[in-house]
Amino acid sequence: MNTQKYHIKDYYFWKISLSLAFASFFVFASMYIVQPLLPLYVREFKVSVSEATLTLSATIVGLIIGLIILGFFSDRIGRVAIIKYSLIGSVIPFLLIPMLDSFYLFVLLRFIQGFALAGLPAASLAYLNEEIDRSSVGIATALYIASNALGGMAGRVLAGYLTDIYAWETVFYIFAGGGLLIVGLVFIFLPKSRFFKASNLSFRKDLEGMIFHLKNPTIIMIIGMGAVLQLSFTSIWTYLPFHLEAEPFSLSTKAISYTFFAYGFGVIGAPIAGWLAGGMGLKVVRIIGILVLSTGILMTFSLSLPIIIIGLCVSCLGFFTAHSLTATFVAEEAAHHKGGASSLYLVAYYVGVTLGSSAVGPIWNIAGWNAIVGIAGILPVAYLVLVIVVQKNVR
Repeated sequence: MNTQKYHIKDYYFWKISLSLAFASFFVFASMYIVQPLLPLYVREFKVSVSEATLTLSATIVGLIIGLIILGFFSDRIGRVAIIKYSLIGSVIPFLLIPMLDSFYLFVLLRFIQGFALAGLPAASLAYLNEEIDRSSVGIATALYIASNALGGMAGRVLAGYLTDIYAWETVFYIFAGGGLLIVGLVFIFLPKSRFFKASNLSFRKDLEGMIFHLKNPTIIMIIGMGAVLQLSFTSIWTYLPFHLEAEPFSLSTKAISYTFFAYGFGVIGAPIAGWLAGGMGLKVVRIIGILVLSTGILMTFSLSLPIIIIGLCVSCLGFFTAHSLTATFVAEEAAHHKGGASSLYLVAYYVGVTLGSSAVGPIWNIAGWNAIVGIAGILPVAYLVLVIVVQKNVR
């Protein structure tokens, strides 16, 4: 048996990298497919705006639970099995949801889908680090993370665009077909693990690895930053379709879906942030990213559609800059149980998605778009000031 890990020049490196990139693309497209369709669900199911957002937040709650549980099992039964069978589980709800008349069964299936979607992020990074040589793993990881952003963008854009042509139920079947194709590719091309070693630690020990970091106030504050960044960012994108379909814009679902192309700035933002951090320092670039995020969000106060679009692009650049460097800082700050620290950050990050989609619903109902923008724009800067003050006092 070959005991050498795969290098970028190896055929198997590309089999692994492209298999996980396509899988990641599908997972994140599936996660966010409903975001541009929320106004449609309000009309079709006769539910409130806050209830409609449950189609996203329930998925994220399922994902959070899945990250913990499937992460535990991936350490014990292997990465490849978790990745393959979770992808199958992710496709099935797309086939069932269009058959339902009940909105709350729709939400339940989205919760189950979120749990299944968690299998890929719970196992993929560990799989890459185990199977690919250290000199090449950074490239494979970058390709995987770029596919996260591209998948999230494509899911939103395609869902909005296609729903203007077909019924949303048909769009779900189209996504199911694409998912089955990707499942087939992953089953054929993703190689078996060669370096996986099953953990014999208990579930309690895994949780202790996460809880360990709750004793470190610096890590707590930075993990909280991940939740705050995502809360602000998600709230803007969740309620944007409702804002743009109303007067004075009166945009169609297809036209609104094009605004999600702004996520392309996020795809380039993360690698640029890493490059700048090498010269200017991680903390400085992270602060700049937060300020850029807030600036972009506050630009969406405007009644000018071009300025709103520019603001969305600026906010995407700032968000992905701040998010990537915050995640890096958590890993660097953790002296022990680094996996636990990263898992805790991911959980907080997705809690931010849930809060930004459903928890701010009452604010939208009471005060509308300007209140959402004001809170989302000010919150990251206010939390940044709090982090700086707390860190000075800790020292």
